[in-house]
Amino acid sequence: MTSPVGQDRTSRGARPSLFLERQSYRRRRLADSARLLPFLGGALLVLPLLWPDTESETGGVPLSSAIFYIFACWIGLILVSLIFGFVARRTGADDSHGSDAG
Repeated sequence: MTSPVGQDRTSRGARPSLFLERQSYRRRRLADSARLLPFLGGALLVLPLLWPDTESETGGVPLSSAIFYIFACWIGLILVSLIFGFVARRTGADDSHGSDAG
């Protein structure tokens, strides 16, 4: 049950390195942020429910402003998801191009 002297550390059960290469790390962070985007969108779209009513004595926010805000958030979320898609496609193309060379 003794191990030979020339045996490497990975076959003896040592832990692999915890550090990832830079491109893989960026790809994972991009995927994490893309997974959080629906929650951010939900929070932004629910925000007008917290605004005061126009019927109260403080004045409140008109309905037209709330609808404009909702559509602006919707368009913003679409643009952010498009940017995520383009960046993910570019990093995927860089990875496939780099694996062909190696």
